[in-house]
Amino acid sequence: MSQVHGRLRLDEHTKLNDFLKSKIRGLETDKRELIGVFGRSGAGKSSLINAVIEEFNLLPSGDFKACTSVMIKVEANMLNFKYEAEIEFISKEDWKDELWCLYNNVRDDHEIEDKLTALYGEEWRNKPPVENLLDNKYFKEIPEFLMEKKKFLTSESAAELSAKLLKYTISESIDEAEKRWYWPLVKCVTVRVPKNPLLQHVTLVDLPGNGDCNKSRNEMWKEFVGSCSTVWIVTDINRAASEDNAWEILESACSLIGNGGQCQQIHFICTKSDYSEKFDKLSRDAVRGHIFKRNMKAKDEVQKKFNTLNNVKKHFNDGCFKVFTVSSKLFRKEKQSKPTVLQLDETEIPQLQKFLQNLNDCHSETLNFVSGAYGILSLMQGARSRDTADSKTEVCLRLEEKLQQEFQKIAKTMKKTYKDFEECLIDGVRNSESSCEETLHKFLYPRQKGSGFHKTLSSVVERSGVHKPKKGKLINLNMKLSSKLTDSIDEIFRNTFPNEGKPFSEVINAFSLDTEKLIEKYKAVELQMIFLKIEEERIKTRLTKIIRDRKKTIYSSLTEMIEDTMQDGYKKAAEFRGTHKLYNMRETLKTHLHDSKNTMFKKAKRVMLQNLQMLMEEIMETVMKSLNEAIELSLKTDDHIIPDFSAELDQMKKYYKQLKNSSHEESN
Repeated sequence: MSQVHGRLRLDEHTKLNDFLKSKIRGLETDKRELIGVFGRSGAGKSSLINAVIEEFNLLPSGDFKACTSVMIKVEANMLNFKYEAEIEFISKEDWKDELWCLYNNVRDDHEIEDKLTALYGEEWRNKPPVENLLDNKYFKEIPEFLMEKKKFLTSESAAELSAKLLKYTISESIDEAEKRWYWPLVKCVTVRVPKNPLLQHVTLVDLPGNGDCNKSRNEMWKEFVGSCSTVWIVTDINRAASEDNAWEILESACSLIGNGGQCQQIHFICTKSDYSEKFDKLSRDAVRGHIFKRNMKAKDEVQKKFNTLNNVKKHFNDGCFKVFTVSSKLFRKEKQSKPTVLQLDETEIPQLQKFLQNLNDCHSETLNFVSGAYGILSLMQGARSRDTADSKTEVCLRLEEKLQQEFQKIAKTMKKTYKDFEECLIDGVRNSESSCEETLHKFLYPRQKGSGFHKTLSSVVERSGVHKPKKGKLINLNMKLSSKLTDSIDEIFRNTFPNEGKPFSEVINAFSLDTEKLIEKYKAVELQMIFLKIEEERIKTRLTKIIRDRKKTIYSSLTEMIEDTMQDGYKKAAEFRGTHKLYNMRETLKTHLHDSKNTMFKKAKRVMLQNLQMLMEEIMETVMKSLNEAIELSLKTDDHIIPDFSAELDQMKKYYKQLKNSSHEESN
């Protein structure tokens, strides 16, 4: 298609010529599937990722303690055979803000100790004020941080790259030779593995469970979480159903990955299925029997636990949740031809590999590219045709009439959807206004006593209503206050914007100009009809992407507007000092909510409906504008001096049919 673009008359700017060049440039080839990997440090995430992609020395594990705040993306390097890493830092200004929070004791003592000791050793204890810790001498090894640039690492092997990455991703090690750890300054690390077929169209992202107190890291975390098509929750098999951390991650992130995201599947992965202190005293057969029995028990208990989480389940369809019991250690041994108690398939790592392979095989961008190219070449050859004026005129009239009919169907559906959302939100506003003060009271007067809650509330008001403790659930007061609003629309939102199918599926899927019927009757304009048929499908695909992206903004707008309204209250509460600080913070928040409750929920409702209306208008405008332009350029425009691309058209038609057949077989 680059060659086709080069043969067009680049210096000539007719409407058709510019349209064709724009279409060729717009062909997409590289949209990736994102899999988010969640779990506490030590749960076995790094070993799991290493095993699944069969790069056993890539991500540090074992004697190293991974930093829980650094996001690590693992994807394929399809350009060369090097192992590469790209390190993105937070800005110096972000670090200055974080230091201020640390020194003002907004966070817990352990976080202060961990971050400052990692970067400054013991010097930080004697270096107030904050400006002294921003001296460039502390960042000599990472000039990229000072220049706000990315740092790039290249190696010949996975082990070599892993060693280079330690100081950027690890918070503790048995090797104390390393004096400086730079993970507090790192936002994200992208690791690229050469020519790995499982990662060709898939990216694995090791993610913190509850976002981050640092604003830029938290924004990136939200973007990743909202873009995950699959989520892996990783935990030790011995505590799979009872460990709070794994379930807290799922509960706190469910709205971001569900209605507020695009997650289709949740995989709960129980690691270390090969380990038990009892195994040393048992025979091989007894160990196998114990492993299988424990695996079945873990799967059953985890599934039962998930079935009780109604607040999580309402965001997803039935069948989205699967449980795996894996042994990365025994999988590695089997791959190295060492004797183990389990066969390769029994480690269940191959099941996860097959899942990744299916994601790659079902990757639609190749078909999208080829179909787009086939449509463009059909239009080019059709524009060269002569003696089709009568057919074009008649077909054009029929298409324009059909487009108006289909457009009215979309408009009708949009109008009904808007009304349904409005009715649900009216109930949500009423319930929010009547219950919000009780919700705030329960938050402000918990069972937690003493200075612990004093620090928690200080952090909440300093961080716009959100506190991320070192351990335990994320605290988000804005989500608590907006919960009645989100509850009111969760069901209709999931039905309107399903992650598993096409949003507005019935009306958009049913939309058709009936070009196939027209081809049977008007053979003279067959090539133009092929272009229009493909253009129609590509518009539907583009709309699906637009809707899936914008639905996140629509859903999150409810909580964001509550946060926006509460800002003044948070700022006033954060100003208090002294012995009555806790009392004053509580009273300030209660007063602010009481004064705002009759307007802020209505405002959130109005903003969500405005966002929904804007999306609907964009959908209808895209359909009308794109198809009217396509009809005009294919049936009202001729260009007999376009080069002959018949050979390219025949080749692309062949590719298109092959991919279509393959796609249908995979769907079946």
